[in-house]
Amino acid sequence: MNLDDLLLRMFGRPCGLLGRVGGFIMAHTKRTFTPWAIGLLEIQPGDRVLEVGFGPGAAIRRLAESTPAGFIAGVDPSREMLQQARTRNAKALRAGRVDLRQGSAECLPFEEHSFDKVLSINSLQVWSDTRTGLREIHRVLKKGGQLALGFTVHSRQSRTGLVETLAAAGFGEVRLIETDQGFGLVAKK
Repeated sequence: MNLDDLLLRMFGRPCGLLGRVGGFIMAHTKRTFTPWAIGLLEIQPGDRVLEVGFGPGAAIRRLAESTPAGFIAGVDPSREMLQQARTRNAKALRAGRVDLRQGSAECLPFEEHSFDKVLSINSLQVWSDTRTGLREIHRVLKKGGQLALGFTVHSRQSRTGLVETLAAAGFGEVRLIETDQGFGLVAKK
């Protein structure tokens, strides 16, 4: 197994023991970046928020804590990440405030216009079809809803062409925002 395969199994599409270890590492290494990325969305207490590629569920927990009257959903293709996220968010799941599902960005299991905000951190670069995934996010966002994409310095995500890709998927008011830990994009439907 080469280094790229190893990194993909740990962080890109976590699976097996490597995926479980990768989830633990992700939950602890993005402690300051995750709140920054969430902050890009200016989430209100009653918002309905979707995280695409929720990994170990650390951002889901933060979102649930910051939206006491809201609803948080998430989708991730990894069975290992679904298990870690469910454990990390067990109380909110039991209360019906969080809904976590296994799935992909390219086929979101939610109705049109279901969410006020969508978040994705270090996920877009491993989607099988970026354009389809962004169109799906556009579909589930309410009119005027916002999308925030966050990328740490370790993501290997290039900034080149992202603004144009978001515009081609139907998003407007796209802004690229830099931080010492990476960068983010915010866009409106």
